[in-house]
Formats: sequence, C-alpha cells, structure tokens
Amino acid sequence: MTEGSVTRAANALVMTQPAVSNALARLRNALGDPLFVRSATGIHPTHRAVVLWGPIGEALDSVRGALDEQIFDPRRAPIEFSLSMSDYVASLVMPRLLSRFGEVAPNARIHTVPNTVLGIADQLEDNRVDCVLSVYINEARPAPIRSRSLWTVDYACFMRRDHPLAGKKRLSTRSFLNAKHVDVSLAGKTLPSYDLFLATRGLSRNLVATVNHYAAAYEIVRQSDLVAVLPRDISSQSRHAPFLLAMPLPLQAPSRIVSLFWHQRNDTVPAQRWLRETLVEMFAKVE
Repeated sequence: MTEGSVTRAANALVMTQPAVSNALARLRNALGDPLFVRSATGIHPTHRAVVLWGPIGEALDSVRGALDEQIFDPRRAPIEFSLSMSDYVASLVMPRLLSRFGEVAPNARIHTVPNTVLGIADQLEDNRVDCVLSVYINEARPAPIRSRSLWTVDYACFMRRDHPLAGKKRLSTRSFLNAKHVDVSLAGKTLPSYDLFLATRGLSRNLVATVNHYAAAYEIVRQSDLVAVLPRDISSQSRHAPFLLAMPLPLQAPSRIVSLFWHQRNDTVPAQRWLRETLVEMFAKVE
C-alpha cells in the first residue's frame, strides 16, 4: 500500500521478491480479491484493499507504537510519572528533580501522592504510583517489590531557640523524656517508631501530640514549648530554620534509610528505568 511496487515492498520488509509475491497470492486467495492491479505506473490497490487498509493501518500503527515504547527519549517524551513520598522527602527531592526535568525532560510531568509508610506495597502492587521514596518499617517485603537505598536520615531534637532547654550544652535523658513532645505519624498511628524504640529499652517520653506532616511538626515546635525528634537535614531547607535549634539526641535510635521502591513489572520499562536511574544518580548516598 505504501510502496507501490512488490520489489520496493520486498526491500522494505527485508524479504525476497518471490516471497512477497507468494504471500500476496495467498492473501488474494483468502480474501477473494486481487487487492492490487498492475498499471503503467506500477501497482494500485483495489477498492477492497483501500477499505481494508484503514483498520489494518491503525492496527499496525498501534503495534509500532508499542514497540517504540522500548526506546525512551526523555527530551521528547510527553510522559507523566507518579511518585509517593512524605512532605519531608518531597521537600528534599522535588525542587532538585523538577530542575533536572526542566533541563533533560521538558515534556515530562511529575505528580506526588501522600506516603503513609504502611501502604508502600499496596500502592505499587495496585499500580497507583510508579515509585515510592520512603523508609520501610515492615520486615517482610513482598517479593515483587524492588528497592534501592538512597540516604540515611539523621535525627535531632528540635526546639525553638528560646526554649527553656535551649541553654543546656547537652540534653540529659531525664530532661529529654520529661519534655513535651510532638512527633510525626504519617499513617496516623498513636505510637510513632521512636516510641517503639524507647519501649525496647523500658522507657517512654511525654508524647502529647502527633501530626501527619513534618512541616506541621516544625511549625508547632517553633510556636510552643514542645520538642520533636525530626530529620536534621530538613532544617536548612525550612523557613523555620532561623527560629529552631537542633540538639543531639541523648538516646539515638537505630538509623533509618530512605529507599526507592518499585514493582518488578517495571524493571525493564525504559521510561521507568530512566526515572529510577535519575533518582539514584541524584539522591543515592548509601551503597
């Protein structure tokens, strides 16, 4: 239909001319129509061939499109990515990632959705997001879920700069546990992970509030006598930084690592692989 010649069609298909002629003969037999007729300027399609070419051509375009997805060009692809992360992770990742996309993937779009930590596997298995950037608290991870460590979270005890405890060189365990605390529970649990750590040592703190956003916790600390165990690396990014003091924890919990999670179904998808490679290149600090 597109070449107007059996010879040119054979060359395009990387087949011999007899093979193309034989295939055309079988097709004519099956459809009961000559499909192409000769003229002085080459061969031309019959009315039946023209009618058939519409849906067949569309089907071939769909096949080509599916095959073309195996080649991903970030500079040209109008693609959308969906990432699940907390506001803490988003504040560190999104400004730099959007800047990088502006340079190398100008037609790409990124959407973030909330991360509750507990729903990581479900988000990926249900194909609601492409990747999750988060710590992982469940020991058993479903086999189809892949991961790559990115960075270790360094925690500190935050308080406002004129807090009664701010004048101390170091926090004692007693003063730290007795102070009023606010903490972040992304899933809305009543007992944050730090309290689970304290419980393993037979200790408890004076936890008076939990919120489900890190930004809210920093704001509460800035405006009250509450203290909070929060990631240290967000302080320099936050507008609250000039008003907050970060002191070393008297009881340091085991380190927590923010990792990149994805489903194995996307292991070989070029666009997804490019996204993961970009995230690892930009944010991985843990081998």
